[in-house]
Amino acid sequence: MIDAGLIESVRSGDRRALARAITMAEAGETIDATEVPEHRVIGITGPPGAGKSTLVDSIVRVFRERGETVGVLAVDPSSPKTGGAILGDRIRMQDHTGDPGVYIRSMANRGQMGGLAPAAATALDLMALAGLERLIVETVGVGQSEVDVMNIADVVVLVLTPAWGDDVQADKAGILEIVDLVAINKADRPGAEEVRRALASAAEDHGFEVVMTSAATGEGVAELVGRL
Repeated sequence: MIDAGLIESVRSGDRRALARAITMAEAGETIDATEVPEHRVIGITGPPGAGKSTLVDSIVRVFRERGETVGVLAVDPSSPKTGGAILGDRIRMQDHTGDPGVYIRSMANRGQMGGLAPAAATALDLMALAGLERLIVETVGVGQSEVDVMNIADVVVLVLTPAWGDDVQADKAGILEIVDLVAINKADRPGAEEVRRALASAAEDHGFEVVMTSAATGEGVAELVGRL
């Protein structure tokens, strides 16, 4: 169990204490769930190369423009040498490094299937304890059978690209069943409208909404945040 004194420091907003507590969680330590305030988690998932990190960066920017604090947990593949996080996702969010209202933590998945890390849920609880208002978890690039994000996120966003069009039918029975929103990212590229049309029947069957976004131009990001 993580020391009560450290938890109190986390609650007071001490970011160094939060970092230490999350490291302890990665080592297997737990916290008292009854101390965690009620909070909601946004899950961002999707295949590799869909632009998840860049889209998260844009979402964070919109939340900050609204004056809300944000905690981001970026789950990265484990380094084959050290076992730690490769940090590829965090690199794409460097614009927020000096912002005290944004806390970004990378975490290695340690080979766990499903796109998450073993300590992901506890890390998000600790961010909530620290008073961060908007919590986002970005998963490792996943496929149709890796849906662990639904167990810790209240809203799941699947990020796809125009290049995904040929795979729509194959994936309908998997990841599409657990998402609330689909963001067709890089919507400024050819093929985006075709993917939107291909998703129409799946959206009706499973009850999710489709939003066209472009993290590069900002298109649709405010609409996506509004629906979140």
